[in-house]
Amino acid sequence: MSESLLVTYCAPTLAGLKTGNLFNCTCTGRRQAEETVRQWNRTLNSKGVYAVIMRCREGRVLIYVYRRAKLLHDFSGTEVRRFLKKFGYEGKNLQEMLEQLSQRLCASDSFPHEIGLFLGYPIEDVKDFIKNEGRNCKLAGTWKVYHDEQNARKTFCKFKKCTDIYCQMLGKGTPLRRLTVAG
Repeated sequence: MSESLLVTYCAPTLAGLKTGNLFNCTCTGRRQAEETVRQWNRTLNSKGVYAVIMRCREGRVLIYVYRRAKLLHDFSGTEVRRFLKKFGYEGKNLQEMLEQLSQRLCASDSFPHEIGLFLGYPIEDVKDFIKNEGRNCKLAGTWKVYHDEQNARKTFCKFKKCTDIYCQMLGKGTPLRRLTVAG
């Protein structure tokens, strides 16, 4: 597990463009993954970015990287709170919600549909993804889009450009701390 993986999969979150990213990678063991995540957090936490292991099994680790302030803001809306309540997240603080999400991820090989909200996807698209069982979307990119296709297309381009630039900068020696926007 390297900074290169972190930047490749999480550049939009590091840049402050996205609430969170989730990625799966190989690891030699949970202890090694935990140490890497601790090192990343020593660098990222002062900028408002956090990394957490969500699941570790069969030599693979699922890591969630998120902006705490953005996630709290995303979850502050009545519609989102009502939606999350349906999945048992009612009355929980952020840490408890992350623990519950981790438990749901560990209990299944698939992803719980509410995970889209943890990644900053529009609630309308998350709801319609569930309703349509992942079919009939207008556009598929970072997420499956059912509503604002034009804005989503621009967002996907922004995320790709950000990732390309961040990977280039890391390759030229820019440290992770400088690649991470405070916020």
